[in-house]
Amino acid sequence: MNKYLTLPALSLAIACAAPAMAADLTVVSFGGANKAAQVKAFYAPWEAKGGKIIAGEYNGEMAKVKAMVDTNSVSWNLVEVESPELARGCDEGLFEELDPAQFGNAEDFVEGAIQPCGVGFFVWSTVLAYNADKLSSAPSGWADFWDTEKFPGKRGLRKGAKYTLEFALMADGVAAKDVYGVLATKEGQDRAFAKLDQIKPQIQWWEAGAQPPQFLASGDVVMSSAYNGRIAAVQKESNLQVVWEGGIYDFDAWAIPKGAKDQDAAREFIAFSVQPEQQKTYSENIAYGPANKQAVELLAPALLKDMPTTPENIAGQVAMDVTFWADYGEQLEQRFNAWAARN
Repeated sequence: MNKYLTLPALSLAIACAAPAMAADLTVVSFGGANKAAQVKAFYAPWEAKGGKIIAGEYNGEMAKVKAMVDTNSVSWNLVEVESPELARGCDEGLFEELDPAQFGNAEDFVEGAIQPCGVGFFVWSTVLAYNADKLSSAPSGWADFWDTEKFPGKRGLRKGAKYTLEFALMADGVAAKDVYGVLATKEGQDRAFAKLDQIKPQIQWWEAGAQPPQFLASGDVVMSSAYNGRIAAVQKESNLQVVWEGGIYDFDAWAIPKGAKDQDAAREFIAFSVQPEQQKTYSENIAYGPANKQAVELLAPALLKDMPTTPENIAGQVAMDVTFWADYGEQLEQRFNAWAARN
């Protein structure tokens, strides 16, 4: 009698415990070394538990998400977004709202990781990077980046207003902590574009995170703004170095496009990805800081020196101002695109 009760009961328990795990989840990220770390830390362990991940890539184009939501043809279950796009997308109804309680104790996370429509799963920085083999002395900040006499050669910058206008103002003497206050004024915006004008002929634009280390290694540029994890990923086979002073740190977050299928499974995946063990594995495979603070003590001290969130590395940096970019992003990106298109 017991035998017949036990098996159905066990089957029911399994069905209740993992109904969502069986769903195929299309997870879209920024690719490259970041995606490789996600595969090891999140995708492979999730699949070992019985789920299935269809991994996609994009370059952060919110127009793709908007088109899917507007036409009610959402084919992505989860998408990796930067904080300003997360905030704007949430305001515009592009993402599902999430229940913070589903992802653990808020106190365990770096402040700002848990948002109404997304969960930050790592902290990263955009920093000044350079090839020490190509320079006779080391730059110490953005003023040196603009100094083409002392450091001749091309410079790499991200082709967009974000992570470019801030650095222009820092090069012009604005303290990192004051950048967004200045950039919120018309005078500050004009000042940033005027500063960019000074080095426009020397700029080699990049659009994908993999490009700055390639440009630096080949000697195409002598310095570049870059994602810190992309530089750390190639430091064993190159002499690429990072200047933390004047960096901008931010979260990348998981968000669920509005109207996506299998949302329960997507929420389970998010919760799984921010558990300490998964966070530790992620940071062991790319030098981005864990969003779950409990993972920090699991990491080797040698790895922590390359993390944007250690006290000495974060001291001279500024947090990405999500509210600023939600308010000003559209107009500044339009102005930037018009400026970049002019000879």
